[in-house]
Amino acid sequence: MKKLTVQEIVLMAFYLALFFVLDFLSNAIPFFQMPQGGTVGLGTVALLLASYQLGWQKGLIVALLSIIIQFVTGAMYILGPLQFALDYFIAFAVYGLASCFPTWGWFYSGVLITNLIRFASSTLSGVLFYGVTLTGSLIYQAWYMVPTTIIGMVLVPLLMKALQPSMGRILKNA
Repeated sequence: MKKLTVQEIVLMAFYLALFFVLDFLSNAIPFFQMPQGGTVGLGTVALLLASYQLGWQKGLIVALLSIIIQFVTGAMYILGPLQFALDYFIAFAVYGLASCFPTWGWFYSGVLITNLIRFASSTLSGVLFYGVTLTGSLIYQAWYMVPTTIIGMVLVPLLMKALQPSMGRILKNA
């Protein structure tokens, strides 16, 4: 990865701030929350946009920093290193890699694939650390991951199309 420009750093900070606000809203609205943890992930839209607009390397940095933001704001429940890796590290870092997957017109496969990886990671965590059966964990995770995926599948293409003209100029000047 080449040296970061000021414009790229500002965009990364913007996406982290957007993640923070959207994640805060997700956690503040009871309708979006599951009783034992997990929320409809509005903040993941910011992580996906960062990956698609800045590339996977910078997107991964933004995604990893989002984990630190969750830790600092107290939005985490940690039982141990493996549970942390499954519920937070893998679950959120993967969004930074979304741009590695192909896009066909309005279908951003990276949105679907990264959400499926998070779904699998969280489901495994439910089985290993929360004493839930595989079926129970699949159902529980689906209650918030299906809406999260749908939101990403709809918003990311719309926002990318809307932001494309201005982002091309910004990144070309970087």
